[in-house]
Amino acid sequence: MDMKNILALVCLSLLPFLTVEANETSDFTLSRIQVLPIKDTHADRQYELYIKLPEGYSKNKDKIYPVIYFTDAVWHIELLSGSTEYLMEDAILVGISWQKDINEALKKEEGEHVSRYRDYSISKSSNPERQAKYQHGQANNHLTFIRNDVIKTIEKNYRTDPDNRTYFGYSAGGNFGAYILMTQPDTFKNYILGSPSLWRTIPLLSKLGSTAALKDKGLNANVFISYGTLEQKLGEHIKEFTTILNARNDKSLSLTHVVIEGSHQTAFPMTGVRSVTWLANLTKDKK
Repeated sequence: MDMKNILALVCLSLLPFLTVEANETSDFTLSRIQVLPIKDTHADRQYELYIKLPEGYSKNKDKIYPVIYFTDAVWHIELLSGSTEYLMEDAILVGISWQKDINEALKKEEGEHVSRYRDYSISKSSNPERQAKYQHGQANNHLTFIRNDVIKTIEKNYRTDPDNRTYFGYSAGGNFGAYILMTQPDTFKNYILGSPSLWRTIPLLSKLGSTAALKDKGLNANVFISYGTLEQKLGEHIKEFTTILNARNDKSLSLTHVVIEGSHQTAFPMTGVRSVTWLANLTKDKK
């Protein structure tokens, strides 16, 4: 019997054992992450919060911590958990999930993330069928949920620094972050807007930022905004948005504009690392 046949017989003999091992696998859970169900009391919708506390949280009873809130929790929790573990270990992470009790047929058709089309969008769709299906333009409702339910729950139950909240959003989540900044900037002190999808929202954001309530009032925020080198069209919209921010001549606004190598997809990991590094430096400066 030649060597090839011997190897083939060995592999076949191992198949039952490989099958048994595969059946006995289990999911890996990231350490120190708590899952907290939470209800949007205004819209009567169910969500979850993914909360990661710093390693020394239980020992340092008198210490308060900055909090990084982020949307698209399932997509971002691993990157932000790893980044803060090395770059900003004394931060609490709070990821906000997509709606959990959404229509099952819609979830099956579009994916479990379908509620982000509604929650992160600023305006309604001009297509009646699409609008009826996805209910675009409810960013204001989602912001109310975050302010009234999410932040209040976290600050009631954990030792947080209410003057050092950060928002992290990417793509549509970045667009949502820009909306928060231009409507209720006091929600967060720091804003990380990674490749924000500002395709059709610049005029509306400009209008929102020029309302009487914000026209003569400082945004009082630190903003990190970025896009990938291969996102040329999106980059033009982001440049337009930064121009609007700079034109405010707002001394309370600190704006950091970064171009990161890659496309919308490949720029994401470095966006997380670069922005957390930026945030960690802000925290050091504060101390």
